Amino acid sequence: AETRAQIQAYEDLLTKHGLEPGEAGLAWLLTRPGVTGPIVGPRTADQLASALRAVELELSDEVLSALDEIFPGPGPSPEAFAW
Repeated sequence: AETRAQIQAYEDLLTKHGLEPGEAGLAWLLTRPGVTGPIVGPRTADQLASALRAVELELSDEVLSALDEIFPGPGPSPEAFAW
């Protein structure tokens, strides 16, 4: 149920800002420290075009903050990832 609520909040946020899910996801990933380039595997020309649009997409501070609220992550590294 929590996952469905997160997905709905994500979809609502993107609809509000006129963003496509895949493009927003890739654009967000490019804002993460240490990520120099996501690996994508487009199967169609449309999927490749979408991935390329994501490179040019700049997410607003409002969208980035909302994404952090929707998907807060496990915590600080490396502690949150220790076994």
